[in-house]
Amino acid sequence: MPRTSSTTMRSPANLHLTSDLVSRTLRVVEEEGPEPNWTPISPEQLDQLVGRVEKEAGEEEIWVFAYGSLMWNPGFEVAGIENAVAFGWHRAFSLRIERLRATSDAPGLMLALQPGGSCSGLILKLPCATKKEDLRKLLAREIRYVEVCDMVRWVTVKTRTGIRRALTFWASPKQSPLTDKVPLNEAAALIAQACGPAGSCAEYLHRTVVDLAERQIFDRSLWQLQKLVAARLEALPPAINPA
Repeated sequence: MPRTSSTTMRSPANLHLTSDLVSRTLRVVEEEGPEPNWTPISPEQLDQLVGRVEKEAGEEEIWVFAYGSLMWNPGFEVAGIENAVAFGWHRAFSLRIERLRATSDAPGLMLALQPGGSCSGLILKLPCATKKEDLRKLLAREIRYVEVCDMVRWVTVKTRTGIRRALTFWASPKQSPLTDKVPLNEAAALIAQACGPAGSCAEYLHRTVVDLAERQIFDRSLWQLQKLVAARLEALPPAINPA
């Protein structure tokens, strides 16, 4: 279960998955189009999704619960930030992908929020002046396909100032073939092999664990996962993974 720790043994300097190992996974990969058997969301459908979220938010400010790449690359000018814990949820590499940071020949995994446990992260506030524009940009980034439109939802998080409601992106049970629980050894194999036009899954894992460590957030599962991925990459001759 994720928990906060300030021990120096869990600092970025003590990661097994180093930048040098990550560099072995990076290569130039051409775009292959959308995910196989997925339907790209249309501008009209994206507008409907934005409208749904706006209606659910009402007059309230929109805060976004960040637990992965949104922590180190939010993609919008953050108007406010707080440490937060989502109880009843945990982060996991469980979203299977064949595009973005993977290919059909070498599929990978990305993070999603799964039910159970607790998850320490951040909540980020959308600026009031550009809220609609930034919300649309955020949803376009996270919800690329019609089949995953139900993977955006509200969660209750605890912050130092009290309880807040925040928007987040989760592993919907309706998409079980995509988001089944993946054992750590299998996850490590997929992450170690996958690279796409946006970079590699190992790079994504590395940046996330570094960011968490710098914020003194310890996620036991991700810390173990980076060790397993590092071991796989260390076992491969560098020539197999040209930069």
